[in-house]
Amino acid sequence: MRAFRVAYDGRPYHGFQRQPNVPTVEDAIFDALRGLGVLAADAGAPDGYAAAGRTDAGVSAITQTVAFECPDWLTPRAFNGELPEHVRAWASADVHDAFHATHHATSRAYDYHLYAPTADVDRAAAALAKLEGTHDFADLTAASDDDTTRTVETATVVREGDVLRVHVRADGFLWELVRRLVALVRSVATGDRDLDAVDRALATEPLPDHERVGPAPPEPLVLVDATYPEVAFERDDEAATSATTVFESAHATAVSRARVTSALRDGVDAPSADTDDSPR
Repeated sequence: MRAFRVAYDGRPYHGFQRQPNVPTVEDAIFDALRGLGVLAADAGAPDGYAAAGRTDAGVSAITQTVAFECPDWLTPRAFNGELPEHVRAWASADVHDAFHATHHATSRAYDYHLYAPTADVDRAAAALAKLEGTHDFADLTAASDDDTTRTVETATVVREGDVLRVHVRADGFLWELVRRLVALVRSVATGDRDLDAVDRALATEPLPDHERVGPAPPEPLVLVDATYPEVAFERDDEAATSATTVFESAHATAVSRARVTSALRDGVDAPSADTDDSPR
């Protein structure tokens, strides 16, 4: 059995887990294994297969972890030979036959890159501090699970220019928990809600529907860690370099596009003095 660390840009996909008739990251992984002859054409999944988590549509990952039975020659660089370029394996570890990538993760961590130039970072930090610890998060999830109690180990925020990077680590995450948590924190940080709104969201008494917060957009969310204390992943330098090159190229394209939209915004907001508005 081998576990792989996989990074991906989730924005072109309808989430990690397979769904009918739409592209998912899991489909890309299984298609690559079929192309390599590791997975039979008629097989649903490799023997022993499991993944660290099921990211939503548009959510990306640095350390998504998948484990399954495979031949010794399947290294991250060999895996990348069949994976699409925006899905990159970059590290691996041999694990025992009973290893389960979902159940054996002791914690997971996400970063949310929140564009919030006017938000008060101290108010955001105060809101996040209230969310640390063991709570019933029934009012901050779209899940219908009977057990909505989770332990948030750390919840922190740092300002990086116009962006607040919100970091949350927990023993497990409910559906949309991070995105709803971020939306709540943003509303407190911008003054739209008071700090007591966090306490009300964590209280035993359910919130009325008009007070519940919806999820923040998925695209700024990244799975940054899945922790396995007894597993030592070995970085594949060639595979990691391939991943860095792919994502650097995507970053350069995104920066260029952002500059164009900024120019459009600024041009419409403050037209230059020599603009000729006369009809032609």
